[in-house]
Amino acid sequence: MTRWLDPQPIDIPASFQDLDLTPLIAQTLLRRGINSPVEAEAFLYPEKNPPSQFPDIQKAADIIHAAIRSGEKICVWGDFDVDGQTSTALLVETLRALNANVVYYVPVRGKESHGVHIESLKPIIDNGAKLLLTCDTGITAYEAIDFANTHGLRVIVTDHHDLGETLPNAKAIINPKLLPEDHPLETLAGVGVAYKLAEALLIENQKSEIENLLDLVALGLIADVALLQNDTRSLARQGIERLRTTSRPGLRAMAELAGASFDSLTEETIGFTFAPRLNALGRLGDANPAVELLLTDDSARARVLAAQIEGLNVQRRMLTKQVTDAVEGQLRESPELLNQPVIILSHPNWPGGVVGIVANKLVERYHKPAILFNESGDGTLRGSARSIEGLHITEAITSQKDLLLGFGGHPMAAGMSLHKDKLPAFRNGMGRAVEKQLGDMVFEEPTLQIDAWLGLSDLSLDLADSLELLAPFGAGNPELTLATRNVKLKSAVALGKTKEHLRLNVEDEIGETASFLWWGGAGEELPPTDSKFDIAYTLRATTYRGQRQVTLQFKEFRVTDEKPVEIKESKLEIRDLRSQPATLNLQPSTLIWAEGPDRSAGVNRLELTQADELTIYTTPPSPAELRKALDVVKPKIVYVFAKPPVEQKPDDFLTYLAGLCKFVLNQRRGNTTVSELAAASAAREIAVQLGLEWLAAGGQLTVSIEDDNVLLSKETQEKNPYLQAELFIALRGVLNETGAYRKYFATAPDLKGIFKL
Repeated sequence: MTRWLDPQPIDIPASFQDLDLTPLIAQTLLRRGINSPVEAEAFLYPEKNPPSQFPDIQKAADIIHAAIRSGEKICVWGDFDVDGQTSTALLVETLRALNANVVYYVPVRGKESHGVHIESLKPIIDNGAKLLLTCDTGITAYEAIDFANTHGLRVIVTDHHDLGETLPNAKAIINPKLLPEDHPLETLAGVGVAYKLAEALLIENQKSEIENLLDLVALGLIADVALLQNDTRSLARQGIERLRTTSRPGLRAMAELAGASFDSLTEETIGFTFAPRLNALGRLGDANPAVELLLTDDSARARVLAAQIEGLNVQRRMLTKQVTDAVEGQLRESPELLNQPVIILSHPNWPGGVVGIVANKLVERYHKPAILFNESGDGTLRGSARSIEGLHITEAITSQKDLLLGFGGHPMAAGMSLHKDKLPAFRNGMGRAVEKQLGDMVFEEPTLQIDAWLGLSDLSLDLADSLELLAPFGAGNPELTLATRNVKLKSAVALGKTKEHLRLNVEDEIGETASFLWWGGAGEELPPTDSKFDIAYTLRATTYRGQRQVTLQFKEFRVTDEKPVEIKESKLEIRDLRSQPATLNLQPSTLIWAEGPDRSAGVNRLELTQADELTIYTTPPSPAELRKALDVVKPKIVYVFAKPPVEQKPDDFLTYLAGLCKFVLNQRRGNTTVSELAAASAAREIAVQLGLEWLAAGGQLTVSIEDDNVLLSKETQEKNPYLQAELFIALRGVLNETGAYRKYFATAPDLKGIFKL
């Protein structure tokens, strides 16, 4: 249960009057420790602050200029997340402007993981590179850099991750962690470091080239959740302004496919539109095309790449939901795990490409640091960690380095690997390390700080415009949380291609109405329709079809006059026939639910109708399908035979699904639905979706899924083995869950527990 904190009353000093700020803006600044007009000016208008520089950056610039003059080949080595992609694109664009002989390389996550790897350096050296520039990586690449040095490849490291016990033997190292404490550049992400190097490389009359790089800077800083302070905040703000008018065809094509507008682009557009799509490419495929997308001037090529990224993003959402559901299931089964200082979970059926995203969701929901691991066949766990404000997660992980095979990161996120036998010791050690950093803070109930209580009539464009003074929002500068008391829910409408979002329409006590967008709200508990509640939200100005409007985004609700819940005793009669032969005679009026190989014995889930008596012939694949069936049939009596279909391993399921697809292609011109295929295979719909995407990733056919509708085409597409591997892992997990549920259904001593849905 989240405790809401009211804003503390605060007097605005007379010295703030000359700033001409609204009371809400002035009070917010004061509550956040900005106590003087000089500090306020520096925060509100950071671009006016004198620019800072890395003290040793000129050494790196001199080495690069010398290499350009000599015509040496330069290789830019990046990372596969958005910070790494934008850093790589920024340095390549800079070097091209200087007529350098430049190539770039981004590791493929499915093959190499993070960092600089000797095996991948070998072909770069063989192809004649003499200078390597790392970006967003390299600060702990000791062996790889030593290997490069002995083979005639000089290395310059630009990175922002935490330092190891020593520094690598590079020709120059640019990293904010080497700066004095409180230096204006200390919170830069990798793309910010790359930008400062670009500034040093480009001369004064190339100012336009420098400014044209700022859109990439904004993308990387916001996507990497950089702490928005001092020069980092200034660069992010300038970059967002540049991004609104960007001429990059790749970003324009991405925005068009996603339905995003550049007119009112904010850090939220980056965080919810650009970053997930670019990250999907790095997580589920090869991130090198993302760099090409950011660099290309070819609009046609940009559209092709953007379409590829859009498809991967859809698959990323599907995999994320599957892992999120599995994680929440594990926490329901073992709620004691939520009492630990850090949530640490693992499973061999979680795709590694999305565990970091799900860890972040856990942090948002439970207000605790979270680490999720997936397990490879050799027993190695590879995990992603996400932190909370005030906890340096990499420092905590470092305290357990003796248990780890490798690790790296920064205060808010990290990656690590260890053998599964070490997990219990790692969990205990991390608990102690987190407690040491946070003390009792980690055990406090989650809180929500309200910045202002407002009526719905106060929510105007003028208010939204005034809040933009505080933007961009992010780490170190949270968006204001506003709230309204005693509203009633009028309706909730599903939105989005897969209906994953909600629009809540509410009314306050004087009859004013407003609509709130609840991103990812589908399936969450709704506010009651017969009780009043308080609603917390954020407010921004957006543009829709050329018209500026106020957009309200839901955060939380709390019921204020909850009415007692009426408990109605179920009159459902359950007759357990699991030990009886399935040929038992039934009344002709009894509706028989049968699927998969047994479908001829009755009707499938799509053919169910209301009836007094329902026979469950085939065991349902999950509680969700059972619940839907009971909601449709509304039976008074249920006969349970629960004959389990033959348990299918992933390979068997995929073979069966491929056969169904062949039939649909030949007999139905490729048109079907997810629910039809699920009923035909007696499976969960998510298993069918994963299976279809696996077939498509293998280049066997083209699949288009829109809501429930499926269009198959014999036209093959390029294979993506990395995505296929992630989809296979997720499918295996879903099928294992179905198998476990069916075994439980067949052996549970009392069926009443199963039917208490």
